[in-house]
Amino acid sequence: MNVFTQQHLLLTLAALLGVLTWSLMEYLIHRFLGHEPKTRPNPFATEHVRHHSEGNYFAEWWKKALAAAAFFAVLTPFCTWLVGVALGLSYAGGLLGFYVFYEVLHRREHVTAGFGAYGRWARKHHFAHHYSDTRFNHGVTSPLWDIVFRTYKPVATVRVPSRFVMPWLKDPQTGAVRPEYAHVFFVA
Repeated sequence: MNVFTQQHLLLTLAALLGVLTWSLMEYLIHRFLGHEPKTRPNPFATEHVRHHSEGNYFAEWWKKALAAAAFFAVLTPFCTWLVGVALGLSYAGGLLGFYVFYEVLHRREHVTAGFGAYGRWARKHHFAHHYSDTRFNHGVTSPLWDIVFRTYKPVATVRVPSRFVMPWLKDPQTGAVRPEYAHVFFVA
């Protein structure tokens, strides 16, 4: 393997480690800052409780951007000092990129019907957490850490309370669950 290829491999691995790190942080923040009574009150829990109680409420984008900027202002210099500029930036970029993916996916789960097997799984997994049992399925982008920490609960169907029915789930003509989602979601 030449030096050029080896460097690309190391940069890719650093970025993937950043992705994996955000995945773990997503789980830990959601589970322990969002749902653990011992860690409340905290700014995340305040927004998170509102998100659960109002369904389609999301904290303002600028709050998330400020928190992410502060985190990366500390993380990036530390990473570049620890492993060098290229690897440090690659790691931080993987983490930041997957954080952005998480934010987009989470919002889309609530406001759009989505598509594909992953989109269908993500909605079912996430809404089971919201409406069935908040002790399980804390991962929004992946079940990996739920499996590792034994908080994964497979989901066949999801009961959505009538006051939380997402617009994409409801047939505008009949008010019932759209036929294409009726095998997974039901309103009660």
